[in-house]
Amino acid sequence: MGGHNVSNSTVTKADIVEKVYEKIGFSKKEAIELVEMVFDTMKDVLEKGEKVKISGFGNFVVRSKKARIGRNPQTGDQITISARHVLTFKPSQILKATLNGESIEGLTDDDSDED
Repeated sequence: MGGHNVSNSTVTKADIVEKVYEKIGFSKKEAIELVEMVFDTMKDVLEKGEKVKISGFGNFVVRSKKARIGRNPQTGDQITISARHVLTFKPSQILKATLNGESIEGLTDDDSDED
C-alpha cells in the first residue's frame, strides 16, 4: 500500500500507554490514567448515542439496526436477527490520504456529507 509496510501486528491499549509514557514524559501511572480517561470518555459519549469526531482521524458513530429475518447458513432455516446498535467508523479524508501515501495539502475535516 503506497510503499508503506503494512504488517499483521496489532496495537494494544498497553502499546498506546507506552507511547504516551515515552513521548510526553508522564509517569507510567499518569499515562495509564490518561489513556483510560480518553477511552472512558469515548465510551460514555457513544453510549449516549452521540458521535465522536477526532479531527484528522475520523468519526465513530453508533447506528441502530432494525430486527430482520436472516438465514442460518448451515441449515437454511429462517431466523430473526434482533434489533441492535452497531458502532461504525468513517475515516477522515486526511487519514485516508495518509494511508494511501497521498498529499494531505488542501484537505479538510469537513463531514457535512454525513448524517
